[in-house]
Amino acid sequence: MPTKDKPITRQVRLLLTLAVGGPHSVKSLMAATGASRRTLFRDLDVLRDAGVALEYDRRHDGYALADALRFAPGQLSTTEVVSLVALAEQVGDDRHVPFFSPAGDAARKLQSRLDAPEKAQLADLASAITLVPNGVADLDTKQREFEQLLAARRDRQVLRMSYESLTEWEEISTKLRPYQLIYSRHSWYVVGRSSQHREVRMFKLSRIKSLESTDEEFTMPRGFSVKRYLGNAWRIVPEPGKDLHVVVRFSPLVATNVAEVLWHPTQRLEREPDGSLLFHATVAGVNEVSWWILGYGDQAEVLKPPRLRNLVAERARSMARIYDR
Repeated sequence: MPTKDKPITRQVRLLLTLAVGGPHSVKSLMAATGASRRTLFRDLDVLRDAGVALEYDRRHDGYALADALRFAPGQLSTTEVVSLVALAEQVGDDRHVPFFSPAGDAARKLQSRLDAPEKAQLADLASAITLVPNGVADLDTKQREFEQLLAARRDRQVLRMSYESLTEWEEISTKLRPYQLIYSRHSWYVVGRSSQHREVRMFKLSRIKSLESTDEEFTMPRGFSVKRYLGNAWRIVPEPGKDLHVVVRFSPLVATNVAEVLWHPTQRLEREPDGSLLFHATVAGVNEVSWWILGYGDQAEVLKPPRLRNLVAERARSMARIYDR
């Protein structure tokens, strides 16, 4: 079916396809760009006229860039290849890890380029590595939305989004300019400017009810970065207001466990004579970090700030009341 993409968008997609591997058959290029056969050849001529060096391989009846990227397994170290295959096979083939299945396909393509002894050795080494991911949200039903967001980010296209908001307690409709997709702690999120809120917001993919394309386009804000947007958030939810200096005392029982992990970029650790640990960090908000602290039960005590200490204490009292019934 002929593509409805703007010519420049379609031609960029064609160029990106040609830039990797090849030669690519006419049929595969039509599938990659959505162009008809006639439109595809017209786009190839446009690229040639723009100075792009194209090669036609008569033997394989396909096209490629004269300087296209050619993958050669020998260019990767053993550790690099084993790591890639182990990660791709174990995470990519886990249906509970959303949208990572292409990684499993990539691993199989990589292995197909190796001879039998290399393939056997690679499989043996990769099987010696086990990855145990945390629980993840099952987002199989959101594959379409993920691809819509990715395409809109690529084409700089504004989307109309219906979203089940837990803060407004209702389903809202807003125009979204998708800037960034984030996978963090079990779930996927999209960061972008919302017309209804008139600011950059974060939305959880599992709560998106529908996405519709619009004729509007957007430009990325100059200097936008996820790192700047998140600031000193404990995880992914920055709270308004001044950043807070957090101090938590961990008992000797869990002090070593806490000290072995980089929990936050700003953290600073102090060992006490009795074996306890003082954990310092500067965070944007107290809600996310409070749940982390509560996970250590009576082995953690908030010393600063009072706001966080009171929040953790109240939640601990509420928990105790459940078990005192």
